[in-house]
Amino acid sequence: MTDKVTELVSKCLQARDLAYCPYSRFPVGAALLTADGAIVTGCNVENASYGLTVCAERTAVQRAVAEGHRQFTAIAVTCDIKDRFVGPCGACRQVLMEFGSNWTVYLTKPDGTYKETKLHELLPLPFSPEHLAKN
Repeated sequence: MTDKVTELVSKCLQARDLAYCPYSRFPVGAALLTADGAIVTGCNVENASYGLTVCAERTAVQRAVAEGHRQFTAIAVTCDIKDRFVGPCGACRQVLMEFGSNWTVYLTKPDGTYKETKLHELLPLPFSPEHLAKN
């Protein structure tokens, strides 16, 4: 594992520990790697009005955009499930797709082991900004 991937996985595990999830008790952490090498983290933040809950991946993207980042190369995502790799929900996959389809996604277990995949594999045939481009 490269040093940057090790750091990305470690930061997503740390972000999971910051999750606010009193209703589901399902903490999720994400760490996003920007094209310039910065790492921006996010965790899920639940709300008593369930529909207002924000996932870790979207929190990381929103923080990164607010900090001026628009290009991403990888994201690591983790939860507390120990016996299998868990991917982002469909809404998060769509939000990630807004910024390109070819970035690496590290699905990470609590022990730090991970499975590497690509966003376009997790969301085939996506709706993307290209569909809105005017010809």
